[in-house]
Amino acid sequence: MVGKVAGKARGLRARQWFDGFTVLLAIIFIAVAWPTLHLTHRVPPAAAPFIAGFAAFPILLLRVNPPLGWAVSAGSALLITLAVPHQPGNSIPFQVVHIIVLFALVFAVAVRAPVRIVGVVWISTSLLFATTMAQTGDSFADAGFGWPLAITGLVVFGLLIRWVAVSRQALLKSEEETELERARRAILEEKARIARDLHDVVAHHMSMVVVQAQTAPYRISGLSPDARAEFESIGTGARAALNEIRGMLGVLRSDGQLPEHAPQPSAADVPGLLEGAQRAGVPLTFTVDGSLDLVPETTGLALYRIVQESLANASRHAPGAAVRVRIAAGSELTLEVSNDRAIAVRSGDHSGTSGSGIAGMQTRAAAVGGVLTAGPRPDGGFEVHASLPISANLTTPITAPLTSTN
Repeated sequence: MVGKVAGKARGLRARQWFDGFTVLLAIIFIAVAWPTLHLTHRVPPAAAPFIAGFAAFPILLLRVNPPLGWAVSAGSALLITLAVPHQPGNSIPFQVVHIIVLFALVFAVAVRAPVRIVGVVWISTSLLFATTMAQTGDSFADAGFGWPLAITGLVVFGLLIRWVAVSRQALLKSEEETELERARRAILEEKARIARDLHDVVAHHMSMVVVQAQTAPYRISGLSPDARAEFESIGTGARAALNEIRGMLGVLRSDGQLPEHAPQPSAADVPGLLEGAQRAGVPLTFTVDGSLDLVPETTGLALYRIVQESLANASRHAPGAAVRVRIAAGSELTLEVSNDRAIAVRSGDHSGTSGSGIAGMQTRAAAVGGVLTAGPRPDGGFEVHASLPISANLTTPITAPLTSTN
């Protein structure tokens, strides 16, 4: 990216230098053509600057629009030949400055213009010089064949320069594509390595959790119904997490599919997430005002992940505390997650350690144009508040509120 910006800056400077050079050439040419015009043509003094201007100023279009500059220069050359009388002894129908400018524009057209325009310019300029120079009478052979031959050589040279430039650009593009392919392969290899590590570590342990939770009622005798339900809830949550991990592993192993193209949860899945937390034993109450079915996918995914992380933080840092969730879908999506002070201390609790959960939630909210704030409450609890935008043309129907208590 930095290289591209630097290349554009160098190209801009080069164009500025070239434009300055053409302006300098135009000034030099007009300074030569105007005072010497009376030596080659019989013109009124008032018309001299205009005729000299037609000879010199088309050079200003050398980079901006060479075909237009050529048309002005060639047309004015033909007009001067037909309408402006020569001085006795002058065998050139228009000034030398005019010839230099016209040749420069022909070369620029050969280098930059489409091939069909190059053909028109080549033939028209050859005919112009063949007919106008032939009318001088003293060197018909040179005028009739020499000038068109010189123009042909100029056009061929310009086309060769053009071919070299195009070949160089194609080579640079090929090298860039090769570098991009090399980088893509490196990314794929890194994704495959991450997938192997996730499979070997996370997926393996999650599978063991599922197996232990499912077989506990058969391995341990005398379990109460509440204990059986607890193991069933643990198994259900672990299976859901394992399915998400397997989906991520499939994306990491694929060559073309991006992670954001994999199936992702939406806002409509949030009530199921909250009910699952209740089944897992979290003392949770929640309220959903409005319909979540019409929330955009990106906003819905951000909402789901923020709720998921908020519940995980509440369970980790405030075990046993009541958790309240309120979601309102109107002109914007509002989320409030709060929990009371912890009423239990778990063995091996690391609630004092710092993590990236809140920063990650804030990043998800900002990615969809929303705002998230989180912090402790005066009573010792914690609260997360998020406002996520909904598309301006989205009219979310307000339905009866969905409430649940546990």
